[in-house]
Amino acid sequence: MATKLSRMFLIVLMILLSGLYSRAQRIPLKEATIRDIQRAFRRNLLTSRELVEFYLGEIERLNPLIHGVIEVNPDALYDAIKADYERKTRAPASFLDLHGIPVLLKDNIATKDKTNTTAGSFALLGAVSPREAGVVTKLRNSGAIIFGKASLNEWSSFRSTIAPNGWSARGGFGKNPYVLSADPCGSSSGSGIAAAANLVSVTLATEANGSILCPASYNSVVGIKPTVGLVSQDQVVPITPRQFTVGPITRTVADAVYVLDAIAGFDENDPETAIWSKYIPPRGYKPHLKLNGLRRKRLGIVRNPYFELLNDPYVTRVFEGHFETLRRRGAIVIDNLEIPNISDVLDARKSGERDLILAEYKVYLNQYLEELDVSPVRSLADVIAFNKENSELEMIEEFGQDIMLEAQETNGIGDKEIAIMANLEKLSREGFEKLMEDYNLDAVVTPGSRFYHVLAIGGYPGINVPAGYDNEGIPFGINFGGLKGSEPKLIEIAYAFEQATKIRRPPTFKALKPHVSMPPAERSF
Repeated sequence: MATKLSRMFLIVLMILLSGLYSRAQRIPLKEATIRDIQRAFRRNLLTSRELVEFYLGEIERLNPLIHGVIEVNPDALYDAIKADYERKTRAPASFLDLHGIPVLLKDNIATKDKTNTTAGSFALLGAVSPREAGVVTKLRNSGAIIFGKASLNEWSSFRSTIAPNGWSARGGFGKNPYVLSADPCGSSSGSGIAAAANLVSVTLATEANGSILCPASYNSVVGIKPTVGLVSQDQVVPITPRQFTVGPITRTVADAVYVLDAIAGFDENDPETAIWSKYIPPRGYKPHLKLNGLRRKRLGIVRNPYFELLNDPYVTRVFEGHFETLRRRGAIVIDNLEIPNISDVLDARKSGERDLILAEYKVYLNQYLEELDVSPVRSLADVIAFNKENSELEMIEEFGQDIMLEAQETNGIGDKEIAIMANLEKLSREGFEKLMEDYNLDAVVTPGSRFYHVLAIGGYPGINVPAGYDNEGIPFGINFGGLKGSEPKLIEIAYAFEQATKIRRPPTFKALKPHVSMPPAERSF
């Protein structure tokens, strides 16, 4: 009965909106920003229905090649027609920035709709969450259309050390849309791929250690990794809440900020948000999209070891030009700074970070699985067993599950793990925080995305913005990292740099060499 009523409502809406659709004119939708789309909505040049239909067409055309989307919400078109009706009747929600905008979620963010939440694994196919993720509720309240689920590194890179970035059993091999044989990075590979390839307006991703910043860098898109606690983690397949966060991956800084404004803030199901939501500016983050945002900002350039990791004279010259741009736009640039304990931070075994996250992963994944209303698996041990029983489906022979096996051997959070937490806090305090305070910095600037290690262990925010393309056409980004709660400053810096350089260009889908399944260049999760 409910299904029949829904269909009747859809038919009535289509009739009511028929005049609006007949007036709609085609506008360029590739690379369209939220601002472009909302302007077209207001001028009756575009409808949400047409926008969703465009993206569905692009997914049908491109997804078999790049595998950025695992599944599309079958109700997306219905939700688009509903949004069009709300806009026509001037409903209050229709004046919000994300109203009628399709958002693709990483497939570890739970929804209570007709899509699955599986972390890319067949082990969770058919699982039902007790409630939607807090960020999904906030997106719906902002009028966004939940468009579907993006592919990802299976279990957010926390199954195998040798599975390639972009691969999951459900999603297949995600590919970099610029150079198909290049690394798309991960674990939010699909979010980066889909945003870059114009398969959707904007995407949502997650990060515990580089999984927003790295795909943003490799796919020539913008990624904001918020301060841990600023955005709810509730009903997101977990790794470690101590380092975990949800954030946007989009084609522009402004679009990422619109999404951040929608998802940041208090969620009663995530107590940490009560602490950090007080750092949200009274008018949100949008007022910090300033063309002069670099003026008088104190920026520290940390070269060691990040320029050595580049190992590319051409890319190095590009960054030297970017640093000059920062200076010309009014920033005070302090060069050749070093984090004294950087070698310890980058060595996850020496710092203890690896052992701690393995223990946390088992504890919090078991808790998540136990709380599901319906699930084929109820523990990490069940997932391991499922993988063994379905080894061909899950490609166990090719990629194994060594991380899961190691995590299963841990025994919870004890004295050893508490001591490691204290050590990581000390490394952050005596390293990154000391550098920021000693030089009174607003942000640290580094090439690429590898600074995510430093930001991860302390729960610090970062923004990655397109910075160029190497001689093969593979993208790379520039990273701005700051202290907890410094998102307003980072947004001002990132937006001003983006507007001064305007580097991003659409992908080319170039094939330089056959895809080879091999360990990723960067292991982020």
